[in-house]
Formats: sequence, structure tokens, C-alpha cells
Amino acid sequence: MRPLTDHTAKPLLKAGGQSLIEYHLAALSRAGVRRVVINTCWQAQKIVEQLGTGARYDLEIVYSHEHTALETAGGIVNAIDLLGEQPFLLVSADIWASLHFESLTLEPPAVGHLLLVENPPHHPNGDFCLDQNRISLKNGPRFTYSGVGLFHPCVFRDLAPGFRPLREVLKDLIDRRLLAGSVHRGPWFDIGTPTRLAELDAYLANAESTSVDTPKTD
Repeated sequence: MRPLTDHTAKPLLKAGGQSLIEYHLAALSRAGVRRVVINTCWQAQKIVEQLGTGARYDLEIVYSHEHTALETAGGIVNAIDLLGEQPFLLVSADIWASLHFESLTLEPPAVGHLLLVENPPHHPNGDFCLDQNRISLKNGPRFTYSGVGLFHPCVFRDLAPGFRPLREVLKDLIDRRLLAGSVHRGPWFDIGTPTRLAELDAYLANAESTSVDTPKTD
């Protein structure tokens, strides 16, 4: 995302006049979430200065700082004591989607639930297969991980701290048939390049409303 991120944290990049992370905070608040843990590393202080305590979003925001980037699973382990004992939503700050977060659920024995999307042009081969309602590496049609999931903290609580990608944790759950999945059929943008950020900005400018639509999942 350089040069855009040379002086701005990626979650604070704007589209439609609002930063990417603020769309998530508004949707989480509408879904009834009241406490949000934000992992920070690059330009951490700017994130804290802009979002503050979360009061203006009707949220309590707490921050988990990483001195070096720990990747997704490593960041969760670093913040695990802040997450409580109940299932928590995992939301990547560099996506935009029309979501109702409350639509994600965990049905035992599943301890994780990934929201998937149709494979975008920049990622045509996808990430995972969906075998009925379970994530698979080889059975069923392939989809792309949206950057949104729901997890029970037991998945991460006993993992050693340090750098750890999410995929290795997911593979263990997949092997044990403990990772559920569903497909989001609404708008979704992965903001991985300045071009895709511009595409989202144009989409929001042309939309009749930037309110969150009811997602279609299966």
C-alpha cells in the first residue's frame, strides 16, 4: 500500500470519507458488540489518537500493542487475556464488506467459523473449500477467506507467544473437522493495493447509501 502507508496506518486509510476501521466499528456497534480489542504495531499511536476510547462509537476500545508484527494468530495470542472466555469476532482492518456481524454463530462441536467470499480476480484460486458447512482443504468448491471469523478463545489460549500465521492454526481445526464456514454474497473489498482502495472509494461514492445491507450467506 506504499506510499499511502508510509505515514498512515493501513486501517486509517479512507474511502467514502471514512477510515476503513471505522466502518467496522460502526457495524460492530450496531451488532451489539460493546468491547473491541485492536491489535496495533505500525503507526500505533495514530490509531489510538484517532479512535480513542471508542466512546463515540458506543464501544469500549482497548489496545494490544505488538512491538514487531506477530501475524494474525500471534496477535491473538498476545491479546488473549483481553478477550475473555466467550467466542470473539476476528475482523481484518483492511477489508470492507456489507456485514451484519451478529449473523455469525458457533454451533458445537465447531470452535471456529470462517466467513468466505467468491474468489476475487486478484485471488482466483481461493483459500479453502467448503464441504457442506465445514471448511476443507480439498473437498467442495473453493472460496476466499474474507478476513472475518468467529472463534472460541480455547483455540488460541494454550499456544506459545510469538510470530504465528493464522493458517497453521486453521489447518489443525480443519483436520479435526472443527472449523465451520459460510459464504457472504454481498459486497466485499480486500484493500491490498492503492487501486483497490480507489475502487472502494468509487463504489461508496456511487452507492445510494453506505449503510450495512443484510448479507446473504449459505
